[in-house]
Amino acid sequence: MTAPLLEVDTLEVVYHRVATAVQGVSLRVPEHSIVTLVGPNGAGKTTTLRAISGFLHAEDARITDGTVRYGGATTTGWPVHRTARAGLVLVPEREKIFESLTVQENLDAARRPPRAGTRAITLTQVFGYFPVLAQRRTQLAGLLSGGERQMLAIGAALLCQPRVLLVDELSLGLAPLVVKSLMEILARLRDELGVTIVLVEQNVGAALAIADHGYVIEHGRIVYDGTAAALRDHADVREFYLGVGRGAGAATSYRDVKQYRRRRRWFG
Repeated sequence: MTAPLLEVDTLEVVYHRVATAVQGVSLRVPEHSIVTLVGPNGAGKTTTLRAISGFLHAEDARITDGTVRYGGATTTGWPVHRTARAGLVLVPEREKIFESLTVQENLDAARRPPRAGTRAITLTQVFGYFPVLAQRRTQLAGLLSGGERQMLAIGAALLCQPRVLLVDELSLGLAPLVVKSLMEILARLRDELGVTIVLVEQNVGAALAIADHGYVIEHGRIVYDGTAAALRDHADVREFYLGVGRGAGAATSYRDVKQYRRRRRWFG
């Protein structure tokens, strides 16, 4: 069996030396795939991405157990500049762009040479995926719409020459049609450029529509994982996360789903 490009094994992350945000999380990310980590707000999704990418130190958090391996190397605790140079590039949930710079200046600031043995992702390719950025290239980034900001953040990340793109909450605050378009572009990046993608999302349906494999996280722990198709067909995932089924809307977490079903058996 081929080793995964990115592997997280029993990861534990603690904030402020007291609050455990991630407990024993394990993920496997094959090359040229989209793997999504989904779950409710506060479940540990963003913390997991920040642990992989090296952004924990800025938030007084640290990895206290487990390992991260990428491309055959153990990268646990690497600083962000080192992970980015190695090809692990984060598109963060917030503070995605430099608002006081133009679109072109944001993209120029992100440009990096390709790693040895790889083909560069060019500005022309970025504009091909996001034509609106070419049209807005002289405009201040702070004046862009939410969807355009997300496009700029992804475009800048691509110019960092990622092997793995770590995308945090792509859909946050965006209209459904914009989300659908951006998700389709992520799928094209996998299929056309061979970029491996780890996608953190609260919009479970949109994420599973393009993913190859998915993990459901709650309270810092993985509660389900499987192919995207298997998760879409899973009764609990459909009932709680996709809002389909008899008990849809009656629970606020996977644990509540189980409690709801127990009550339903007793009271009919």
